[in-house]
Amino acid sequence: MRRRYDPTSHLLLTPEDPDAAARVRRLAELGIGTEALPELDAFARRLAAVTEAPYAMVNFIDENRQFFAGLHTPVDDGPPRGPASAPRRGPGRVMARDYGYCPHVVVRRKALVLEDVRDYPRFAGNPLVDEIGIRSYLGAPLLECSGEALGTVCVVDTRPRAWGREGLETIKATAAELTGLITGRRPVE
Repeated sequence: MRRRYDPTSHLLLTPEDPDAAARVRRLAELGIGTEALPELDAFARRLAAVTEAPYAMVNFIDENRQFFAGLHTPVDDGPPRGPASAPRRGPGRVMARDYGYCPHVVVRRKALVLEDVRDYPRFAGNPLVDEIGIRSYLGAPLLECSGEALGTVCVVDTRPRAWGREGLETIKATAAELTGLITGRRPVE
């Protein structure tokens, strides 16, 4: 049987994740991924401060959802930073797997830098663009020595950001640091 060409297939918002079940098992072995942890909230708060981003997350992804075990949002942190028309509310602890950009980072096992999500047709249609007003994203996978992605660390902003090389190096180093803390090994210097 011949497959029909789908001209929109390259615009798939959420990639298939064949490793989700194994990741869920590994997170259970580590005792993380299903509840909010104050240490991970503190980690997200520190990441937000370092990157000067209003939102920062430590995210664990299963077959159907994303869970922010570490979360920092700007709620009640002063005036909104985005356009006046941008919604003020942020993500909760649980989000559908089809929302956001972290599922791409986990599947690719590579950092993702989107200085303005509207510049990328594949990402511009993501529901977070309209619902929360997300305009830029910077995320990296939490990679074990085996190469298995446990989750992500990420920051997002309601305005376009030139994250640059420094932002990329910061998010990758932060991911390596957190992976080391989670798995009990020292991060690679």
